[in-house]
Amino acid sequence: MPSIQQLRYLVNLAETRHFRRAADACHVTQPTLSAQLKELERKLGVTLVERSRSRVIITPTGNAVAAIARRILRDIDEIRAVSAAGRATLETTIRIGVVPTLGSYFLPLIVPDLHARYPRLGLYLREGVPRMLMRGLEEGNLDLVFYPMPIGSGDLDGISLFREPIHVALPVDHRLASEPAIEQAMLAGETILALEPDHKLYEQVRTICEDVGAELSHDYAGTSLDTLRQMVAMGMGLSLLPALYVKSEVARETLVVARPFARRAPSRTIGMAWRRGTAREAEYRELAVNICQILKHNAPEITVLG
Repeated sequence: MPSIQQLRYLVNLAETRHFRRAADACHVTQPTLSAQLKELERKLGVTLVERSRSRVIITPTGNAVAAIARRILRDIDEIRAVSAAGRATLETTIRIGVVPTLGSYFLPLIVPDLHARYPRLGLYLREGVPRMLMRGLEEGNLDLVFYPMPIGSGDLDGISLFREPIHVALPVDHRLASEPAIEQAMLAGETILALEPDHKLYEQVRTICEDVGAELSHDYAGTSLDTLRQMVAMGMGLSLLPALYVKSEVARETLVVARPFARRAPSRTIGMAWRRGTAREAEYRELAVNICQILKHNAPEITVLG
């Protein structure tokens, strides 16, 4: 029968399509990983991987076996979680995914206090676009994700943590820069710069543009919030940015200013999501309570919901 480690090697190779990167992810040498995959093929009597100098191709059988292996590895992780459930909570490592529009501006607000409260808690953090994070959570590569709500998957459960206002970012010499707050009607006809469509924030900005009569730029899309800020500084348009990013980066800018909306300010809701039925649900809910307590003290710009 295949060993758990061999299944793990196959799953990592299927995800990376690269022997060295798969070996690094598994913390083994490339020859070890390659030899174990050949042994797995021998045991199963099938070809799982087509090898060449230029690329790695997972055969249809290999993809099918890798899909089953992901479920097996996820169940094994769940067994470990069940075993740990009787011990003290928040004393092991939690694998967390976070969207790029949130991670660098949200995590510094909570990590120091979480570490002070739970010094044995480990947070393995991975940043990625929503589609990648959801797949990682569903396949068991992640335990939790911090994610714009709603989740949109019946296999996942979660809790809303906070509501974050969206602000208008403008060049400092823009006609609206002197306004203390922006009425939505003021954005009519303005060019709005947004992230690439892979991001949840893109969908929200597109909807706002449609509602206020602004023009969403299709010529230039940002790969990050920092990219959007730089394009605004160059006078290429306006942008709509989350409040925590504004607090972290825009507030110290000299070429860009940020203004809140005057009324009916758009916002996004950020929450935590996990696999429905996980043995660690009580632990995750305790983590959510702690995060909300910390945010009430550290982030007056947002509305804490938990």
